[in-house]
Amino acid sequence: MCICFVAYKVYKELERIIAAIGIKLSVDKVLDIAKTIATVRVHMPNNKGYYTRTMFLTDSHRAIQPLFQEDLGKI
Repeated sequence: MCICFVAYKVYKELERIIAAIGIKLSVDKVLDIAKTIATVRVHMPNNKGYYTRTMFLTDSHRAIQPLFQEDLGKI
């Protein structure tokens, strides 16, 4: 029961964020699109660091790109 409640709350929060940003897609459609977005992480041997890049390759990927911004807590 608790897992179902938490899943429902996460779904409703994603629905609220999508509406606040102005994306005209359903939560289910956004989740389907998000499944196809790839993130590449490359180890840089010279400086021992990592380079990470999320690839937004299609128009549908770019439509939900604002959801991947770090400042969503302000919405």
